[in-house]
Amino acid sequence: MTATTPDQRGATGSRTVVIAAWAAAVLVAGQFALIAVVPVAIVLIGTLASTRMRPFRWWASALAAAYALPLALWAIGPERAPSLSKDMHPALAALVVTTAVTAAIAHHLLRRRNRI
Repeated sequence: MTATTPDQRGATGSRTVVIAAWAAAVLVAGQFALIAVVPVAIVLIGTLASTRMRPFRWWASALAAAYALPLALWAIGPERAPSLSKDMHPALAALVVTTAVTAAIAHHLLRRRNRI
């Protein structure tokens, strides 16, 4: 078993968060919006758990809020569609995809500037 330094663990967590952000965008755009709750949760939890990713917390929170809005509307709606993708308005889907892509790009830019 090899020992990992804190820097290696932070880089792995950072990689997981950025992959999850891209996956959330792809899943919502590909009409698998309900499954996208997993990558959105990974982005939010991974960001809040890491002190190195403090500058990225606003982007992760924005992604979680953008995803929570159509999810809540679908869950509390009187006539629910069989899937979240069918019930989600295209503008809300575009908002979630745009927020996820923006969060992933922000992660790349913050990492390039050595802030993450």
